[in-house]
Amino acid sequence: MPLKPEEDAQGNAIYDYWKGIEVREIIEREDGYLDATEGPSQYLSEYKDWPQHEKKAMKFARGKVLDIGSGAGRHAIYLQNKGLDVMGIDNSPMALKVAKERGLKKAKLMPITQINSKLGKFNTITMLGHNFGLFGNFKRARWLLKRFHSITTEDARIIAETLDIYQTDKPEHLWYQEHNRKRGKMSGQMKLRVRYKKFINPWFEYLMVSKPEMEEILEGTGWKVTKYLDEGPHYIAIIEKEVK
Repeated sequence: MPLKPEEDAQGNAIYDYWKGIEVREIIEREDGYLDATEGPSQYLSEYKDWPQHEKKAMKFARGKVLDIGSGAGRHAIYLQNKGLDVMGIDNSPMALKVAKERGLKKAKLMPITQINSKLGKFNTITMLGHNFGLFGNFKRARWLLKRFHSITTEDARIIAETLDIYQTDKPEHLWYQEHNRKRGKMSGQMKLRVRYKKFINPWFEYLMVSKPEMEEILEGTGWKVTKYLDEGPHYIAIIEKEVK
């Protein structure tokens, strides 16, 4: 469901930053691990400041684009300005408010689980900024990928970014990965929430995967990886429909 006003922590942080206020947001993991992020600066960054693998990924977008988890609209607006027909969706009202103020023409308040054929038919789906994570878990990822198959053209592609969580030596992360495996979960399946000022997001699942794990998720869904764009442990997969 879309976030309620009191739940929209990340959206309010983005909005405040957009208005020139210094921002620090807290990411809380279910085991008590806390991370104070750099704030929303990355969500509003310009193309020239993007990492190289994101810049390269933009070349693979074509036609009508659905940007999932569009946030403040940095990818959607860039592609829109390149002449593509882009719709951004997000479950954060305040993030979409910023995106619209920045010039995004088509923005819809909608979580990933509510995506349906009423949105239209798309040539490209983008899930950048590690938004492959919005799939949440193995089962939901496969369910949504099959849904994506039905709302896209025959030559469609998904441009999705994630993080190979195995590329770490931090004890607190290694412990959590092992804790997940003992519970029958994927190593990179996280339960998180965001805090900012008085705002607290509800707990949500977020999924980080290695390349073999991504390919396992895709198997049998009608999609396959055709190319990887790497930047250290961060990588973007160019995922295309399998030829029947």
